[in-house]
Amino acid sequence: MPATASQSRTSRRRHLTALAAAFGLAAASLGLWASESSAAAAVPTPDHVVVVVFENHAYDQVVGSSSAPYINSLVSGGANLTSSFAETHPSQPNYYALFSGDTQGVTDDSCVTPGFSSEPNLASELVTSGKSWASYNESLPAEGSTTCKSGKYAQKHNPWFGFDNVPTDTAHTMSVFPADYSTLPTVSFVVPNLCSDMHDCSVGTGDTWLKNNIKSYADWAKSHNSLLLITFDEDNRLSGNRIPTVLYGQPVQPGSSSDATYNHYDVLRTLEDMYGTSHAGNAANGRDITGIWNS
Repeated sequence: MPATASQSRTSRRRHLTALAAAFGLAAASLGLWASESSAAAAVPTPDHVVVVVFENHAYDQVVGSSSAPYINSLVSGGANLTSSFAETHPSQPNYYALFSGDTQGVTDDSCVTPGFSSEPNLASELVTSGKSWASYNESLPAEGSTTCKSGKYAQKHNPWFGFDNVPTDTAHTMSVFPADYSTLPTVSFVVPNLCSDMHDCSVGTGDTWLKNNIKSYADWAKSHNSLLLITFDEDNRLSGNRIPTVLYGQPVQPGSSSDATYNHYDVLRTLEDMYGTSHAGNAANGRDITGIWNS
């Protein structure tokens, strides 16, 4: 039986409604893609990033302090995040948060069983994306050692040992930090020992260690599309967990600052977006550090 005029009109309306829905879905998808692309485009892609993590000091104990002249020279010549926060107390959970977007159930500073987690993390994401990764650990007793503690070395500051998807041979002693910075991995973490990281020794001791060990890299980074990122695991438990976070290198606007609120998950998210990796844990809900980069 041929369709009536009413049935034809109804059919056309349904067809148009379906087309509109399809176009709306496509537009929404394109909008989402554009939003994600814009977010990724908002951060640079340095050839190398070196992250240095210090210990247990609040923002006001370091930034502006006469005890930290070198760090403050990096503030003046780089970027200062004035509202950067750690996640919790004590130290170790913060290292896991920064490295994997989650504390991984770690609540104290006890030594973990090596390789207890298979969760995604910055190192595994970088390698999956064809990038390279390593850590350089002062006073680590031997390359790839998963020992709990040795002299001024402490495993609690080395979260990569907690993951079975991060090869232990990517954990190096500080003595092999390369002199030719072009041979550095895409992303490196540098972890000073318990004195050099300001945990057992003074702010001035850590500041001098940083100048003696990392200044030449920082100077090189200014002209080689590379980045130095300095942060702290937690504060002194007296400042709401507000910590110093300083960025320095060619991608950074000298003398810039941001008063936006950031945390360890945001730092991880920024590093991930620099290299187009997936997002580990709570970094998926983090946001990129913006407003400090050169165009």
